[in-house]
Amino acid sequence: MRAATDNRGRSWLSGTLALVAASLVVLGLLWWWQQPGSSSDPSASVSSTPSSSSGSTGTPMRASTPPPAKRLPSRPGDPTRLSIPALDVDTEVDAVGTRRDVLVPPADPQRVGWWGGGAAPGEPGRALLAGHTVHTGGGALDDLEMLEPGDRVVVGGEGSRTRWVVDSVRVLAKGELAREAERVFAQDGPPRLVLLTCEDWDGAAYRSNVVVVARPA
Repeated sequence: MRAATDNRGRSWLSGTLALVAASLVVLGLLWWWQQPGSSSDPSASVSSTPSSSSGSTGTPMRASTPPPAKRLPSRPGDPTRLSIPALDVDTEVDAVGTRRDVLVPPADPQRVGWWGGGAAPGEPGRALLAGHTVHTGGGALDDLEMLEPGDRVVVGGEGSRTRWVVDSVRVLAKGELAREAERVFAQDGPPRLVLLTCEDWDGAAYRSNVVVVARPA
């Protein structure tokens, strides 16, 4: 059973997750600015991040190097590997937390971050795995939108494995995801796996997120 401190954290997690919706769009853009060959000016304004779980837009962010992922200590049973056969994805998973109220996936786009403060895969509630998208290619979740209902997902951990079947694949504008955050990332109810990354690169920013929801197989 998860420690009591983790259970108490669930009470604020669903509300805080509304920040993740637009924050990941911003982080995807900032990641692109770090890639070789980018000619954009890192001082230019980019999409704003909601300042509260209500979905307000806050003030415009200035592009800068994103905060490093907040790695959490590994514990027995934590997810450590994600496999998506339909996309030829087999990648490592790091337990990550938030910095400045933003969930930051691992900087390496070939790795995926699991929100260690929320549900673990197989527990009641929705376990969140997120990764950066690289518009030039090379991110583990670059093709997440290509999944279809019925596709299989496997999450492995130390001595454990959970198998999942994709229920839905949606591409949501960042405002839509912010409005639906409490439902999409609910920390109660039956076990579900949520995979999230950026989508709809327009040459300057990612305008949407791909949200995949899977149920236990």
